[in-house]
Amino acid sequence: MSNPASPPAVDVLDERPGLTFPPGFLWGAATAAYQIEGAAAEGGRTPSIWDTFSHTDGRVVAGHTGDVACDHYHRLGGDVALMAELGLKSYRFSVSWSRVQPGGTGAANPQGLDFYRRLVDDLLANGIEPWLTLYHWDLPQPLEDAGGWPARDTAARFADYTTLVADALGDRVRYWTTLNEPWCSAFLGYGSGVHAPGRTNGADAVRAGHHLMLGHGLSVQALRAARPGAEVGVTVNLYPVDPASDAPADVDAARRIDGLANRFFLDPLLRGSYPEDLVTDLSAVTDFDHVHDGDLATISTPLDVVGVNYYSRHVVAAPTGGGEAASAPSCWPGSEDIRFVTRGVPVTDMGWEIDAPGLLETLRRVHDYTDLPLYVTENGSAFVDTVVDGQVDDVDRLAYFDAHLRAAHEAINAGVPLRGYFAWSLMDNFEWAWGYTKRFGMIHVDYDSQVRIPKSSAKWYASVIRRNGLAAQ
Repeated sequence: MSNPASPPAVDVLDERPGLTFPPGFLWGAATAAYQIEGAAAEGGRTPSIWDTFSHTDGRVVAGHTGDVACDHYHRLGGDVALMAELGLKSYRFSVSWSRVQPGGTGAANPQGLDFYRRLVDDLLANGIEPWLTLYHWDLPQPLEDAGGWPARDTAARFADYTTLVADALGDRVRYWTTLNEPWCSAFLGYGSGVHAPGRTNGADAVRAGHHLMLGHGLSVQALRAARPGAEVGVTVNLYPVDPASDAPADVDAARRIDGLANRFFLDPLLRGSYPEDLVTDLSAVTDFDHVHDGDLATISTPLDVVGVNYYSRHVVAAPTGGGEAASAPSCWPGSEDIRFVTRGVPVTDMGWEIDAPGLLETLRRVHDYTDLPLYVTENGSAFVDTVVDGQVDDVDRLAYFDAHLRAAHEAINAGVPLRGYFAWSLMDNFEWAWGYTKRFGMIHVDYDSQVRIPKSSAKWYASVIRRNGLAAQ
C-alpha cells in the first residue's frame, strides 16, 4: 500500500539548508550475513539453523534459501564500492558463526576469518567504519542439535566464538554488537516457530531469551578481555505498545505485550533485573528456574552504546474471551490471546504500519533507561519496486526514511544522545521466512543476474549524508 502522503520535495542534488545533524553523526547502512553472503557451502562454512530451516519444505515462501542470496561473498569488492559511492560513513554487517567456527566449537576456520578480514580492510580503505555484529540469528546447526539457545551451554559457546572473532579483527574493528534482535531469535525461533529453528514451545522461548542475554553478557566480557578499547553494545528491536482503548482490560493487554516485546530485554540488560509483573505474567509458562545466581549481573555488564531497531508500533486489545488463538503457536507466551489491532493507517509491503513518531517515542524511552550513546541500528521499509528503463523510483521508501530521520532529529533536539543511523537495508536480500518476495534495499538486486541498481532512495540518502542533514520541506 502506498503512503498517501506526498514524498518529500527533495531533489537529490538540492543543498538548501534544512535540518542539520550533529558533527560526526554516523551515517550507515546495515545487512546480515545469511541474507546477503551466499556461498553457503564454500570456504569451510557449515550449515546454520537458517540453512536447515530454509531447506525444510513449507518453512520459507516459495522454497527460497540463502544458498546464493546476493552472492556478496564473491562480490565483496563491488559492494563496498557501491557503499563508497553512497558516501556511507559506516557499514553494519554480521559475521556468520558457522563460517568462522564450523560446528560452533573448536578452532577458527582461517578461510572464514580471511573473508571478514578482506571486508574490513576494504571498508577501511574506503573510509567506511566497520560495525560488526556477532550474531544475527544464524546459530551453527550442531549447537541447535545440542539444545540451541534454550540450553545454557550455548551462551558459553557464544563467548568462545566472540574471542575468536575479536582476536582476528579487533585490531581494525572499533564498534561491536553482540546480538541483533534477541526477541526475534527467542520468540519467533522457539515460540511461534516462524523463524529458525522453527520450534514452538513457550517455555523454550523464554529460556532462549534469557540465555541469549547471558551469552551477550559473556560476550561483552570476552570482548573487554580481548580488546579493551572496543566500543561494545547490543541491538534490541523495540515497539511502542498502545492500548486500543482506555478500557482497563486493553490497558493491561498493552502492559503485557510491552513486557514481552520491550521490558523482557531492556530491564535485564540495563537494570539487571526482570520486571516483577512480567515474571507474574509468565508464571504459567515458566518458573524462571533457568535464571542462576549471578546471571543478571553478567547480563547487565556495562556497555558503551545501545542499538535500537525500529520499524513500527503495536496497538493491542484484550482477548475476546473465545480463546481462539490460545492453542496456536505464539511468539507471545502467556499472552497468546491478546489481539493486535490495525488502525487503517498506511502500511509497508510487510503489512507493518508506518509510524515515524514511534521512533521518537522509542528513543526517548531508551534514554530514560540509560545515558549511553544510542544508535538507530536498523530502520527501513519493504515496498514493491519496479525497474523502469534501468531505474527504480521508490518514492514510498524515500518518504519513509525522510519521516523517520525527521523523528530522529527531533529526538536529538529533545536531548536524546543519538549518535548515528543505519538504514535497513543496503540492498535487497533474503528476507527470512519471506524469501526473496520482500524488498527492503536501497539498492535493487536482480537475483538471477546479480545486477545492482541504486534506487532513488539510495541517491537521496547519499545527499543526506553529504549535507549531514535533511533539506528543507
